[in-house]
Amino acid sequence: MDSHVVDRLRCPVCGEPLAETNADTARALRCPRRHSFDIARQGYVNLLAGRAPHVGDSAEMVAARADFLAAGHYDLVSTALVEAATEAIARIRTTTRGPATSVDAYPLVVDAGAGTGRYLGAVLAALPDAVGLALDVSKPALRRAARAHPRAAAALADTWQQLPLADASTAVLLNVFAPRNGPEFHRVLDPAGTLLVVTPAVDHLGELVGALDLLRVAPDKADRVSGSLGGHFTPISSAEHRTELTLTRTEAATLVGMGPSAWHTEPAALGARLAALPEPVRVTAAIRLDSYRPR
Repeated sequence: MDSHVVDRLRCPVCGEPLAETNADTARALRCPRRHSFDIARQGYVNLLAGRAPHVGDSAEMVAARADFLAAGHYDLVSTALVEAATEAIARIRTTTRGPATSVDAYPLVVDAGAGTGRYLGAVLAALPDAVGLALDVSKPALRRAARAHPRAAAALADTWQQLPLADASTAVLLNVFAPRNGPEFHRVLDPAGTLLVVTPAVDHLGELVGALDLLRVAPDKADRVSGSLGGHFTPISSAEHRTELTLTRTEAATLVGMGPSAWHTEPAALGARLAALPEPVRVTAAIRLDSYRPR
């Protein structure tokens, strides 16, 4: 794993620094108290302190999502994050705060709830000095996230729990359609760092919501997002981005499966409604990107 990422990881059991060890062909991260965490053959490391409350997306779901993203349907998200992250790194490097640190020289970009790591990979591609860490509870997703970019590492971690990162170790934290842990996000972010939160806008997938009886985005979604950060952050900017997608029924089904409606809609009824959609399926993708600074 990239040493500049490992330097900022912490043992999920005792909080001590981790270092990579090699024994024959086995690789692991180990702390001074001898807590050891194997690095999987696929490149990710399990840094859960206990059992995760759920296993995340299955291999089939991850494969479908990877194909959907690879087709460019959600490139508006990548483009928005790249622009915001580039500005955030420039800001942290011009902030007067004493001697330079590793956060300045090799800024760490963490994606909490990274999925396949596509967004993290896009951001790292635009930031040649940055390193990245993908966090997720889905092993199939992490197998892909570990290969999202040469400077990206991946770790199995539950974002609802304490994150396996040192205090103030992170320059930019990405949170895309994922749970938000305000206290932990605040702890791991550098005081001059930036939290970038992507959520659906009110009209996101509006054409499918009515046709498929999906969950609607609450009108007060933005206020609820700020509230979930628990007063630990100050908003600095907000922008909406939208585009029209042209999809097959299969792609529309994948898109629905990527959102919360997949867990709240009866599969047979949803399948029947999807089968009745005219092709191509035209739908609005509308997202909101909010930037926050730690208080």
